[in-house]
Amino acid sequence: MTPHSEAAPVALPWLRMKLLRPTPKITNAIRGCLLGLSLFGLAGGALAQTRELSSNGVLLDRIAAVVNDGVVLNSQLEEQTEEITARLRQQNTELPPRNVLRQQILERLVVEEIQMQRANKLGIQVSDEMLNGALDDVAKRNNIGFADLPQALSQQGIDYRTFRDEIRRQMTLQMLRQRDVIGRINISPRELEQFMTRQQAAPDKNAEYNVSHILISVPVSASPEQIEAREKRAKEVFDKANGGDDFAQLAVTYSDSSTNIEGGSLGWRRGTQLPSILADTIAAMKPGQTSAPIRTPSGFHIFRLNEVRGGVQQSVVAQVHARHILLRTNELEDDQTVEQKLAAIRTRVIDGKEDFAAIAAVTSQDPGSAADGGDLGWAGPGSFVPEFEKQIDALKENEISKPFKTQYGWHIVQLLGRRQHDSTDDLKRQRAFAELRESKAEEETELWLRRLRDEAFVEYRM
Repeated sequence: MTPHSEAAPVALPWLRMKLLRPTPKITNAIRGCLLGLSLFGLAGGALAQTRELSSNGVLLDRIAAVVNDGVVLNSQLEEQTEEITARLRQQNTELPPRNVLRQQILERLVVEEIQMQRANKLGIQVSDEMLNGALDDVAKRNNIGFADLPQALSQQGIDYRTFRDEIRRQMTLQMLRQRDVIGRINISPRELEQFMTRQQAAPDKNAEYNVSHILISVPVSASPEQIEAREKRAKEVFDKANGGDDFAQLAVTYSDSSTNIEGGSLGWRRGTQLPSILADTIAAMKPGQTSAPIRTPSGFHIFRLNEVRGGVQQSVVAQVHARHILLRTNELEDDQTVEQKLAAIRTRVIDGKEDFAAIAAVTSQDPGSAADGGDLGWAGPGSFVPEFEKQIDALKENEISKPFKTQYGWHIVQLLGRRQHDSTDDLKRQRAFAELRESKAEEETELWLRRLRDEAFVEYRM
């Protein structure tokens, strides 16, 4: 869309980023972007970890939970509780008891605080350039110019600086999850072949499914008695769902998944993008049906199929062939140091002193492409994160980009070629790999969040 200068009130949607675990989706989409903004001072946008007493001794805030060396404040809990209560009422979802809802929200805030602490420890940062690019995308999708975004937000009573801070925060969480989860998912050649065989055999491989989900978690070190108790609860929830109880309300009340506040909604998924634990079950389900509890390492899962719609298959796509070198920051090398190293590599390659593939094989920290000299193969739209695709789109054939940053780290990329191509077996294989990895991400993310939570020190003060 082409942005224009008019700054009329608009409901700005959430960034189109592949978040492994989305923030609460409020009916007014811009409010969804701002859930949890009580973490920031409304004037300065700084993270408010502590509150001071005023001069007359009036208590301004309380600590709801101590999380390692940080805290979750009562003001954060109250603000999110009011936001989510309003959203559930707008959706005509029956509210659970207030103490149950508050506990669910507090646990979500605790887990998010744990993630932010880990991101800070790892030095994960969102640059102003990356943030501005994301905000520019929000503006374009609302048919306004980037410069008009502050005014459009102001007309909805939203502080622009606070909005920027929350977007930066969510992008930081996304980068952490990409690093800790997606980047570590391994797919064997045998798995890929079996997955492609299932795809070819499935008559509805292009269909899309609207699915909701309830997780009754099981601790990693659970005793047989604990497992039996959790299984019993899962069966009770399943019986309630089959008995006509509202699934969304059951998710809010009972689910241990981070999607519980959204009523367990996983949104629309292509058949090949469904969680792997559900892929073999969904074909036998009809809209409105609920699956029996499915046992996995993270616990017992209950799924509800809400709707099904047909998919659209594209037969010809524009592809690019590229290779890259990836370096990440660490305790000893900050962003500036890594950027300079890549700039020096780029100069040596351009001057003919180094071979791109050879140096990629020994220096790139991308385990998926380093062994192939950084070669990413032929890929179509959506194969890479937006910042990466933007760099490739600006390159001429054989040109090497300057160093740039994405959630994975710092890159230089070389464009090797472009083509219009039919959906060949190679392309199908690439798509199958990406879809299989995405289907695994659901379960892997739940396990990752559970490990982070189990390893953290949490003391509730409520």
